[in-house]
Amino acid sequence: MFAIVDFKGEQFKVEKDQTLKVPYLKNLEVGSEIEIDRILILDNGKDKIIGHPTVENAKVIAEVLAHEKEKKIIVFKKKRRKGYQKKQGHRQNYTKIKIKEIVN
Repeated sequence: MFAIVDFKGEQFKVEKDQTLKVPYLKNLEVGSEIEIDRILILDNGKDKIIGHPTVENAKVIAEVLAHEKEKKIIVFKKKRRKGYQKKQGHRQNYTKIKIKEIVN
């Protein structure tokens, strides 16, 4: 059984007991549960339900595992023959969640 969900503007294919890295959820504590109710496609093994635009009465329940940062990305700017160089680093925050169950 899998589902395709729309969560914070991004689409994810989720299955039970899967861990995901989603955009940062600043108001949730580690160990809390969240419900994702924007299910685009739901496949339970027998039939595939495609929502118009979402599948009604379906939801995905997930648990927040951790709040972490991505690997550092280097942003380097340079203008040739001008002596201008600028180097910056950036680490994006994300939240790691675990899918507990898919309810339809």
